[in-house]
Amino acid sequence: MTISSLFASILPTMAITDSFPNEYRICANQLRKTGLTPDQVAQSCAKTLYPTDLSACVVNISKHTQISALDALNSCKQARRPQDLATCVVSISKGVKADSAIAPDALAYCGRSLLPLDFAECVIALRREIDLTPVQFLDTCINARERTFGTGGI
Repeated sequence: MTISSLFASILPTMAITDSFPNEYRICANQLRKTGLTPDQVAQSCAKTLYPTDLSACVVNISKHTQISALDALNSCKQARRPQDLATCVVSISKGVKADSAIAPDALAYCGRSLLPLDFAECVIALRREIDLTPVQFLDTCINARERTFGTGGI
């Protein structure tokens, strides 16, 4: 009995040591490298439910687009699925090459979309087949009234 109680008292201490990487530490490490202030990093990692999803979102967007880490952070914090948001923004930014300034618009539209991966797929597919402005693609794909689902429409 004494051994089992000793073992049980050691386990919680071992789980929260510096030698084990945890999501908050990974988040802080990744966000720190993007140039965000220590306060921004600490507040952001501490307040999110999934810290590594948040930091991966910020890193992905700021690394692969012209969007600042702070702008990416603000959008990633609001996203239900931060990694899907990042994939959406980066995919549209790379897929719609006609306008290098599309990234900020892509960030705003991907943030508004309930299904950012489907939204990005729509924008990129239409861009490859139709000659419209990048903003027209974004407007068309975000507007649910212009998209039909199945054979019956909306």
